[in-house]
Amino acid sequence: MQSINVGLLGLGTVGGGLARLLIEQHDLLGVRLGAELKLARAVDLDPGLSQGLDLPPGVFSTDAAAMLDDPAIDIVVELIGGLEPARQFVLRAINNGKHVATANKALLANHGAEIFAAARQKGVGVAFEASVAGGIPLIKTLREGLSANRVTRVLGILNGTCNYILSRMTSEGADFAGVLKAAQELGYAEADPTFDVEGIDTAHKLAIVAALVSGRHPRLADIPTQGISRLTPLDIQLAREFGYRIKLLALCRQQNGLFQARVHPALVPQGHLMASVEGPFNAVYITGDWVDEVMLYGRGAGRRPTASAVAADLMDLSRDILCGCGGRVPALGVATDGGQPLELAPLEMVSCQYYFRFTAQDQPGVLAAISRILGEHRISIEAVIQKGRQDQGPVPIVMLTHEAQEADVQKALAIIDALPVIAEPTMLIRKA
Repeated sequence: MQSINVGLLGLGTVGGGLARLLIEQHDLLGVRLGAELKLARAVDLDPGLSQGLDLPPGVFSTDAAAMLDDPAIDIVVELIGGLEPARQFVLRAINNGKHVATANKALLANHGAEIFAAARQKGVGVAFEASVAGGIPLIKTLREGLSANRVTRVLGILNGTCNYILSRMTSEGADFAGVLKAAQELGYAEADPTFDVEGIDTAHKLAIVAALVSGRHPRLADIPTQGISRLTPLDIQLAREFGYRIKLLALCRQQNGLFQARVHPALVPQGHLMASVEGPFNAVYITGDWVDEVMLYGRGAGRRPTASAVAADLMDLSRDILCGCGGRVPALGVATDGGQPLELAPLEMVSCQYYFRFTAQDQPGVLAAISRILGEHRISIEAVIQKGRQDQGPVPIVMLTHEAQEADVQKALAIIDALPVIAEPTMLIRKA
């Protein structure tokens, strides 16, 4: 039986899980592949991470260069994360004619165009199923399963930490800080949660999704990104009164020659399937012009689901090797992927419904003044909730608008927030 030799970079949470999977599922993978998928080398700077993995003798090493340059290694798996030295390692593997599998969303969001171009030139494959949505087969769905469709819209809950926090805030009425602390204690959130709660992790994943949908790479800096740290239990309660749940969404949309991509908290109708996604789970809702609507759901992170996705990439790459057809499926699913960056429509061109929470002094004429300014900027109001004063402080005035344009909204809010009766910046939440 032919052997496909795998070299693994990184034995952290996912890398250790993949090493264990390749050992425990060795016979099953061999039957399905028709060849041996062999963990030949596993590299990490910390020898302690190899303990308890039952690695065969001689497999573990601390020398990445020796593995990357070893002609016996067919596929390199990069699971060290970050931008450098991950980028250097991946390009070195490709230059040596090796196929690559990676779960590194930040690497692909920032340097995907360079990496995929190098792989095309060398005739090798780059697989990255685990980079977005963990164990959910989203990359294969967009790149292959829906290849006959023009995907017109994608809505994604792509960060389990944020979804866990919002789920707890919704079900318990708890505040953000308290739930974040609980998420850290459970291991759902990092000690420094900025990348998760400020939407940066989701933006990295959306950059990859947008590239797959469009066939071109967006500039990460062009994706408007807003996190969940300003949301309050009051916002969640009032959104529910309007008939919505609040989710941190990655959104991309193609319409009238314009491509939108953005990350922010969004109002999702309570009857929509995405509104029912709870806890640390991920979900992606895809609309195609022939398939109509498709929803994928599952665990978006964790050792076992992510290792499962990497192993699926290894199977795909191994089948290409066995058939002698490296790079059979282009990285972005189109024969001419790459080229000029994807130009994104600026946020100011977005049109949608809006939730506004104004924090205002409880004085006569305040509501009329706010409504007048909105009207002058072509923003019409669908519904209003005004809570009574509990003490001598300001009160919330909450509005749901009809569809309006972002540029008009920003101009109106700048004027409203400058009014002497407004106590703090207006909370804005867009409808999905």
